[in-house]
Amino acid sequence: MVSSALLYTIFIALTGLERLIEVRVSNRNAAWSFEQGGIERGKGHYPFMVVLHTGFLFGAVAEVWLLDTVFSPMWGWVWLSIALICQGLRWWCIQTLGKRWNTRVILVPNLPRVQKGPYRFLSHPNYVIVALEGLALPLIHSAYWTALIFTTLNAGLMWVRIRCEEAALQELCSVSPEDNV
Repeated sequence: MVSSALLYTIFIALTGLERLIEVRVSNRNAAWSFEQGGIERGKGHYPFMVVLHTGFLFGAVAEVWLLDTVFSPMWGWVWLSIALICQGLRWWCIQTLGKRWNTRVILVPNLPRVQKGPYRFLSHPNYVIVALEGLALPLIHSAYWTALIFTTLNAGLMWVRIRCEEAALQELCSVSPEDNV
């Protein structure tokens, strides 16, 4: 019989592969943005974000194996469902932003701020999703320490990131009511 820790490790590895696909999409979109005259902001916090998000996946797996955490079917399936919903919501954000989405803060001057899809409801829906996923992924297999540490560090990062993004949007984006459709 395959252990729950091994199944969890495979699931997190698949999540890591999905993140690599996101990086590929991000790099392609960043190149497009730069070709359109895009300007990057927040370069200083970006390496920390990469390390935090990479370490998060490794930390969740390490905690499960090193602390021999237990898979609780009642909560594990709930958190797995939430994690899968987060994946769908993340790709909704990516699809809504199209070529303008990337993992860095790169904006093309004078393009209108996107206010459709999930951006109709929240200014930064992807960050809400990341925060929820930061709890869900480790809690699938009772990796409480990873959930706590990532959530705490990510909150600080998001405080910096959202301020950076908002300042860049204010400076570089035009306001256009027709983009609200």
